[in-house]
Parts: sequence; structure tokens; C-alpha cells
Amino acid sequence: MENAVILLLTIVEAMVNFRISLESLGTFSKHKRLAMKRIIPALFLLGIIFISCRKAFVNSGYLTTGPSLDSITFSRPDHTVIVVEENHGYDQIVGSASAPFINQLIKRGALFTNSHGIGHPSQPNYLALFSGNIQGVKNDNCLKGQTPFTTPNLAASLLQNGFTFKGFAETMPSIGYADCQYKISALTNSYLYARKHAPWVNWSGVGKNNFPDSLSLPMSQFPDDYNKLPSLSFVIPDMDNDMHNSGKPGTAASIKKADDWLKNKLGDYISWAQQHNSLFILTFDEDDFTKRNHILTLFTGPMVKPGNYPEKINHYNLYNTIQAIYGLSTTGQNSTVIRDVWN
Repeated sequence: MENAVILLLTIVEAMVNFRISLESLGTFSKHKRLAMKRIIPALFLLGIIFISCRKAFVNSGYLTTGPSLDSITFSRPDHTVIVVEENHGYDQIVGSASAPFINQLIKRGALFTNSHGIGHPSQPNYLALFSGNIQGVKNDNCLKGQTPFTTPNLAASLLQNGFTFKGFAETMPSIGYADCQYKISALTNSYLYARKHAPWVNWSGVGKNNFPDSLSLPMSQFPDDYNKLPSLSFVIPDMDNDMHNSGKPGTAASIKKADDWLKNKLGDYISWAQQHNSLFILTFDEDDFTKRNHILTLFTGPMVKPGNYPEKINHYNLYNTIQAIYGLSTTGQNSTVIRDVWN
């Protein structure tokens, strides 16, 4: 559509230039000048109609804008919920008897068999998923003294375009909590909540591409009425329930505890989503520190075609795909959009 408009306006410009050149030679007849005066406004009017139609399609959710986004043409979900788990590789989860709920989701969802983290350790992966960029961060150090960032991100893009966002973190003690950690685990003697796993906190503020800290919420604020979910939710289990703390990575205890948590906390939502135009995404930040960094990523929802998808993706692809779903221009790394899983 956009290319057609550009072509149309190029033709108009060429015709105008042609008219001028002929007039300069004195060879343009009165009748031809009259015809051109009628044709050129008509062509401009057609261009305006083309552009208006394109905007209408974008606003309805049947066409997306920005580079490489024009292939996602399904009606956008009313809600998208993203859950991020921790520090486990693809082969540790897929087919694991310790993860029966996740493996049920795999059977009825779209499983990306060649999904990868951006790097190690955790924090850059969360930043990549939320903002399409690691923001120069290559470690897990608390960013409280370096933020708020003012760079583009999913929440700001959504809010600026009439959509909604909330981030939910388990064991976050209060709305808008900004400190680096909270509460020691009785199971592992490590912190339960870590800001490094809640990337949206790093953009909470009043400046460019910032948003109110009222959108940063404890998991207890996740609505019982799923119709009240925002356009996009990030959901972060605490470190007893995200496979991070509870046992050595890959052990049955670590995987089972997170699988049980997901079923108990979000199982009802995931079932509801299948009947209510809602998209659920499960992914991991990274694997267990291997160079390959092969992780599980899956989509479920009524707009998703179940099956295994072998294309290579990472957190940048997920970021760009969320942008595409909501008709937003890509602001992250130059990664392709996931196109082949949609009904």
C-alpha cells in the first residue's frame, strides 16, 4: 500500500515536471493544459485516499507499520502476557517429567525449537526483550543509580499509541518498588525479588520514554478478572519459582517448583486466553551458561497455529514481534518478526 502511494506521487511529480518542460517550449496547447489541471488534483486525491485507507487498516489491527512488519495481518490480541523463567536450557525442559504443565502447553502451542538467549548473565536478556537493546549492560549489577533510561521500550511505545502496560513481579513488596532486592528465601538464603529480572523498573520516571511507577506491581495485583488485563503484561516469578534458586539448574526440584507455580498462578488465565483472544508467551532469559544459549520459547492462544517452528529466534525477535502485533514501528535491533505461527 505505502509503495503504491509513493509510486503514485512519483508519477504526479513526473507529470508536473513534464508539463513545465512543455510549457517552457511553448508546445503545450490550451486543451492539454486544461486536461492536466484536472488530472493532477485527481491523482493527489487518490494518494490521500490510499494513505487514509492504510491508516484505517493499521488502526483496526489488520495491518502493521514499520520495517519488516507488514506480514502480520491477524486481528491483534486483546491481551498479551509474557512470563520469563530462569537459567534452563531447552533440553532440560522439553520432555521433562518434572515439567508436565509446560509440556502440556507445548502440545497445544507453537514451540520454537531454535530459540536462544542474547547472552549471559541474566539482566541483558531481560533488557533486550523489553527494549530491543541491552542498553550497554553486560552484567547483573543493580541499575538503580543509572536509571531511568530514556530509550524506546515496549511499555512506552504501547502507551504512546493508546495501548496499556503493566509489569507484575512476585515478592515485589509494593507498587513502584525501586530497590535492588527484597526478602531472603527460607529455601536458599538468597534474595527472592531481584530488580535485574524486572526490566520495566529501569524506565519508571517522568522523562522521555518513561512511565509512572504505578505500572510496576506486585504479582498479587494480577487481576482475577482477566478482561481487566492490560494490552501487554510482563510476569516475573520470584527466584524460588523461576527455576533460579530452587535446587541446582536442571534438577527435578528446580523445574517442578516453577512448573507448579505456573500452573497454579496462571493456569486458569492460560485456559481462559484460548477462548478470549489473548496471547500467552513463555520464554527463558538464558540457558545454564552454555555458549549455544538454547532456550524454550512457546506461544499459545487462539491466534496461534500449534506445532514446532525451527526458525532461529532470540529476544530481539520477540521484541520486534510484540511491536508488530500492536502496529508499532520497530525501535530495537534489526531482527526479523515472527510471522509463520499465526492463524
